Amino acid sequence: MLEEYKVHVKERSLLGIPALPLNAKQVADLIELIKKPFAEEEAFLLDLFSNRIPAGVDQAAYIKAAFLADITKSRVKTPLIDKPLATKLLGTMLGGYNIEPLVSLLEDEEVGDIAVKG
Repeated sequence: MLEEYKVHVKERSLLGIPALPLNAKQVADLIELIKKPFAEEEAFLLDLFSNRIPAGVDQAAYIKAAFLADITKSRVKTPLIDKPLATKLLGTMLGGYNIEPLVSLLEDEEVGDIAVKG
């Protein structure tokens, strides 16, 4: 998945156009990589997850929000995204699937102040 996306980015760059955002399948694959990242790809994985998934209400955004919500509820652990970062990333999603998880975090002692900013 990573190599395919890198090729996609390069091809689109040669055409002078930005890469397409990740689709739902790519996001699901990316999440599996984030759960057990290779050290040399950690920064790239986090960049893709933070910046290449649509912020709206499509299936890719749903998968992202659900994963982040699971991190904030300690259902999932990953060395790349802790609870504060997951909360911050939920706050960047511009409404939709991130609303319920953010609201549930408003009174959380650890990340409530981050959720308020989202």
